[in-house]
Amino acid sequence: MVAATENNTDSDYAIDAIASLTPDAIKALEDAVLAEQCRRSFYTFCKTFWGEIIEEVPVWNWHIQYLCKVLQSVAERVFKREPKEYDVIVNIPPGSTKSSVCSVFYPIWLWTRDQSLRCLCSSYSYDLSLVLSVKARDIMKTEKFKKLFPEVTIREDVDAKGHFGTSHGGERYATSTGGTILGFHGHFLIIDDPINPKMALSTVHLKESRDWFDKTFSTRKVDKRVSVTITIMQRLHMDDLTQHQLDKMEPSRIKHICIPCDDSWEIKPESLRKYYKDGLMDPVRMTREVLDEQERVLGPLDYAGQFGQSPRRGEGNLFLEDQYLTIDKVAEKIVKKVRYWDKAGTEGGTGARSAGVKMGVTESGKFVVMDVQKGRWASDKREAKIRRTAEADGIDTHVVVEQEPGSGGLESADATLKNLTGYVAHKDRVTGDKELRAHPWSVVWNRGDVILLRADWNKEFIDEHLFFPRGSTIDQVDAADGAFAYLTKRKKRIGTW
Repeated sequence: MVAATENNTDSDYAIDAIASLTPDAIKALEDAVLAEQCRRSFYTFCKTFWGEIIEEVPVWNWHIQYLCKVLQSVAERVFKREPKEYDVIVNIPPGSTKSSVCSVFYPIWLWTRDQSLRCLCSSYSYDLSLVLSVKARDIMKTEKFKKLFPEVTIREDVDAKGHFGTSHGGERYATSTGGTILGFHGHFLIIDDPINPKMALSTVHLKESRDWFDKTFSTRKVDKRVSVTITIMQRLHMDDLTQHQLDKMEPSRIKHICIPCDDSWEIKPESLRKYYKDGLMDPVRMTREVLDEQERVLGPLDYAGQFGQSPRRGEGNLFLEDQYLTIDKVAEKIVKKVRYWDKAGTEGGTGARSAGVKMGVTESGKFVVMDVQKGRWASDKREAKIRRTAEADGIDTHVVVEQEPGSGGLESADATLKNLTGYVAHKDRVTGDKELRAHPWSVVWNRGDVILLRADWNKEFIDEHLFFPRGSTIDQVDAADGAFAYLTKRKKRIGTW
């Protein structure tokens, strides 16, 4: 080593010290530096361990670093056990590395900072949850992880595919939407796709996912002031878990991030728009050609939800925006009128509604939606409502009642016809897919032949059509389609009028 002189600086001493190190000592120093970099940066951690468990060549698009920054920001408060500022919702297309970042790398990175943290990780199926859990555990079993973080070890008695933990009390527990979570609480509650696209059209599955979140998952927090809920998913329905949380929470308590495939859709926060290149979120993996192919395969509705992060279609809407006319009074003569009822027997709550759409057709062939009655009434109140509405409409307005399949549907329709004695009333036995049945009605809507009489029901009626069939309700669309079918005597519905 060079002897110290008055002219030697601290840098000189450091250089001399490094020069005297053995190769093994230098490697140990490099590992220590890398470990510290990983602790300080979740993004660096992901890049460091990607190749250890994932064979595909990574594409480090800007959104990955942004998501890592957001996740690290909420984690920093949990490390210090400070009250959280907000929960996080991320809406982003499939194939964007979201599950690897949130469900695989994130829980393990947390332990490099605090081995006592517990994570509850959920997906729409338990099989998928297990796959993600195994990948996360595999990180800890790599030689690189053991070398960089020798202090972070798996407990021998908590080392299962779906549930493993550290020697300092930390745990990662895998579950699924609707699954039971007995005796487990988390500092981080991570939901990675609570429903899949096939489940999104089922009101039963949607309700189950919301109820499970409210009554089970959201209650499993170590400390309600500190524990963070992170939801990352595609937008598949207007009544999905994203919308449910946005409706229930104060806006300041949710950080809502929406990253669609291209900039023709809504982006949140708006400041992210500057990262889009040629209008694309990820110009390497989601080129225009790739997106066009996805839209052809999925169709406009599923494409809008999965890639546009909107349950409402774009230009491919079944019912297009601004194609209807809203007026105060019809100048033409209306030659025929009908009130069509789509009945439901639920009173109050959030179940199916009864809807009665009054529609007329003019001499020139325009279809006028004159009035809409809707509500959740018990059967006796519903029948009274149908009778009073018929009396208000007058005998020149025919009444048609949708007959649901089965003997119960027949009895219900017959009871309504009896209730309407004195009026021209028919029952309409329907079968088949509601979206398919709505196509002829959408044709006249989209060509501008639909007129709405201006009233307070207009907005909800229009919104239900624009989001059909992924909106929270579809009863007005079904009733309007039934009225249109009757006025045109369209034989797309089985049965007689």
